[in-house]
Amino acid sequence: MKRNLIIIGSGPAAWTAAIYAARANLAPLLFEGAISAENQAKNTLPMGQLALTSEVENFPGFPAGDLSEYLKSAIDPDRLSYLPPHSKEGVSGPELVELMRQQAINFGTEIISEDVVQLNAEARPFALVASDEETYEAHAVIIATGASANWLGLPSEEKFKNRGVSACAVCDGALPRFRNHPVAVVGGGDSALEDANYLTQFASEVLLIHRRDEFRASKIMVDRTLRNEKIKPFYSYVVKEVLGDDSAGVVGVKLESVKDGSETILDVSGLFVLIGHTPNTAFLDGVVDLDEKKYVRWVQPGRTFTSVPGIFAAGDCADSIYRQANTAAATGCMAALDAEHWLRENMD
Repeated sequence: MKRNLIIIGSGPAAWTAAIYAARANLAPLLFEGAISAENQAKNTLPMGQLALTSEVENFPGFPAGDLSEYLKSAIDPDRLSYLPPHSKEGVSGPELVELMRQQAINFGTEIISEDVVQLNAEARPFALVASDEETYEAHAVIIATGASANWLGLPSEEKFKNRGVSACAVCDGALPRFRNHPVAVVGGGDSALEDANYLTQFASEVLLIHRRDEFRASKIMVDRTLRNEKIKPFYSYVVKEVLGDDSAGVVGVKLESVKDGSETILDVSGLFVLIGHTPNTAFLDGVVDLDEKKYVRWVQPGRTFTSVPGIFAAGDCADSIYRQANTAAATGCMAALDAEHWLRENMD
């Protein structure tokens, strides 16, 4: 069966695109991804990075408050039962993305819990092969597969994610557990140093850990960072272990010197792992133009067009700069509107 529109992804960009497309009577089919050991290992499970975010304070429309009754009325009970207990202090990442999913369903979005492993852009309509080996066809496609944060790969890091370990300073830096407490940052590029400076607005001190003896960021960013009195660099160290307990979460990090193997313990309330992101675009290599970092390239400013007419991109898979739920949702809206217009102009 040929579809008007297929959307690939399950984060804010994908669900927003689905909401707009469904309301425009495009009857979108959305591939939200599979729950599998492979996806878990790659940090690409369904629902995107919001599913790994405890508290969301900066998404418009969700101020702090008890949402328990609203969640019960808005989300399918079977889906609600899988969510963590509501904190009654605002919306959590899993709750927010689940609300988006439910809203897309309410308008008629069809969902398949499989991955798209192949996209044939030379065929018209486009042919997509899913992880269940079924082939689907669509006149237009929106790619909203997101990007995955790069992690250190430590068991203790995994244990304390959302309890002091974060990969997004802008998302989490203002949370109460980090305010007026020392935090550690791992990274040495421009983004890491920029976020370290950002965190000084909230943390009492930022301990900046880098495995080399100098940062690889631009000179102007390095100079700005080293002038910041609240930032203390730790050169030639790697994080060996995240320290904490079940009640307090992160309470420190153990460092190991790359020069002599000596160990140092830092007392911190959080660890921000800022060593970059990897866009989830491996299946698109050779299909649409990607930039040097493998993000999907938008070929026209202000539009979500890719190098292939009829294929659009939204969210973090095409955004190496902002990577916020708000910006992802915005480009999801743009992609749906672009796709609707393209279908109207090119299809009966």
